[in-house]
Amino acid sequence: MVRESEIRVGETVVEAPKPNNAGLVYIGRIRTPWTSRLETPRQGRHDGPVCRLEIFEPWVPALQGLDLYKTLEVIYWLHLSRRDLVLQSPKNDGQARGTFSLRSPVRPNPLGTSLVKLVGIEGSTVFVRGLDCLDETPLLDLKPDRCEFTPLAPPQPGDFQTE
Repeated sequence: MVRESEIRVGETVVEAPKPNNAGLVYIGRIRTPWTSRLETPRQGRHDGPVCRLEIFEPWVPALQGLDLYKTLEVIYWLHLSRRDLVLQSPKNDGQARGTFSLRSPVRPNPLGTSLVKLVGIEGSTVFVRGLDCLDETPLLDLKPDRCEFTPLAPPQPGDFQTE
């Protein structure tokens, strides 16, 4: 498994541009059992441990209605990930692939996303299964799984266009 600063054979590092402020705010904190990338699973599993999404004020009222869904999309900021690899060797065999073809946490904008199973909601805490991130990862957003979600607003012209 990759170490936190390791550059493997075949990988390419670039000088990353300075970040622009995208105006993101953390809406909460993710609590998981993992404190090291070396022990964190590479992919979340719906039978994995229950993890907590601790929602900060003033965002707690935004949880209303979330319990209508079984599956949620959790979007988070991989705050400890490097941002400068454009080619990565996931198998550590010298064969590199582009960062955008991988789910690696090492990305220009280290956004993580997981489809999780909702276990329950208690106050400002959402309990889920299926995460694959470090404890205390900053939470950016929660959404119902797009396959479960039906828009509530009336249809508009682009809703049904194909090809």
